[in-house]
Amino acid sequence: MSISGKAYIAGAFEHPTRKALDKSVAQLHAECALGALRDAGLTKDDVDGYFCAGDAPGLGPINLADYMGLKLRHLDSTETGGSSYVLAVAHAAEAIAMGKCSVALITLAGRPKAEGMATGTKPRVYGDSPDVPFELPFAPVITNMYGMCAKRHMYEFGTTSEQLAWIKVAASHHAQHNPNAVLRDVVTVEDVVNSPIISDPLHRLDCCVISDGGGALIVVAPEIAKSLNRPLVKIKGAGESPKGQMGGRVDLTYTGAAVSGPIAFDEAKVTPADIKYASIYDSFTITVLMQLEDLGFCEKGEGGKFVADGNLISGVGKLPFNTDGGGLCNNHPANRGGMTKVIEAVRQLRGEAHPAVQVPDCDLALAHGTGGSLGTRHGSATLILERE
Repeated sequence: MSISGKAYIAGAFEHPTRKALDKSVAQLHAECALGALRDAGLTKDDVDGYFCAGDAPGLGPINLADYMGLKLRHLDSTETGGSSYVLAVAHAAEAIAMGKCSVALITLAGRPKAEGMATGTKPRVYGDSPDVPFELPFAPVITNMYGMCAKRHMYEFGTTSEQLAWIKVAASHHAQHNPNAVLRDVVTVEDVVNSPIISDPLHRLDCCVISDGGGALIVVAPEIAKSLNRPLVKIKGAGESPKGQMGGRVDLTYTGAAVSGPIAFDEAKVTPADIKYASIYDSFTITVLMQLEDLGFCEKGEGGKFVADGNLISGVGKLPFNTDGGGLCNNHPANRGGMTKVIEAVRQLRGEAHPAVQVPDCDLALAHGTGGSLGTRHGSATLILERE
């Protein structure tokens, strides 16, 4: 079943906090929900579907629905890490198309900064998952997993640290206009490559920020969207896919976007060349480069050349990306930055991004999320949105 045109994003909200010492995770979820509902011109009593992921406390949607006083007939707590909230938009659209709900609320929140989490710098294992006995003795650290991908890309295709640095440079050019961004200083290629090595070849400025925060989206049925006094942002296509270790036949040169991207483009009946703006998950600079290749914005191995010389900077390059500063400079709440990728895509399509980074005539945007680790197993989710 195609979801193209079956649902619209009517509300979007990003929490302004970057360090929430005085708020609980549940409170952040609720404040984000209220912000998105106000943006859409709806109330909590209109909500009949609720979506969240592993950042939600307790039993996820059960506890938070009770906390927020929601009366629901559909709920979903699919967890795929950083791709969760891109995927949640598609799942909400599917639920609406099947008549399971008509107003879906999606919320994200986290406090890794306030709680002092060693995000990305401690072994990443997941409870009793089947890979733990084999990988735990080697203490896999997420920065090392991404460092391996970057090193392999350099070996296979001649990618350089200077090319990767251009991704951070582009993000910083955008973040300077975002008053809530963690890092607002514009950096140069030299600043990035001269910052300390974290996991060879990745430098500190190749890594995303650690922050608190959250966000929320409201996905609604077409008839509701058209009754609201808000710009119409249509869900035009979506794709999702995991990528694993493939029984030991590991290939570090591509991501799950190579599968989820074509699915989304096929459903939307558009091509990468049609996209005016792209929100790309940016836990590390190498994450962006590999996903751009796999989504079809350039050929495999050409990512380094594609991102160089400001090609991702709004008003300068061919493909403006992450105009809020992204995870590299703005925020990365709860290790699930896919939410903010959708929010900024909605801003661009509505013409509500900062004037300095607003893409002219932006009528088609892509949001993509990756969750897990490119160096081991991860989930990918791609969303194509259109201003109607």
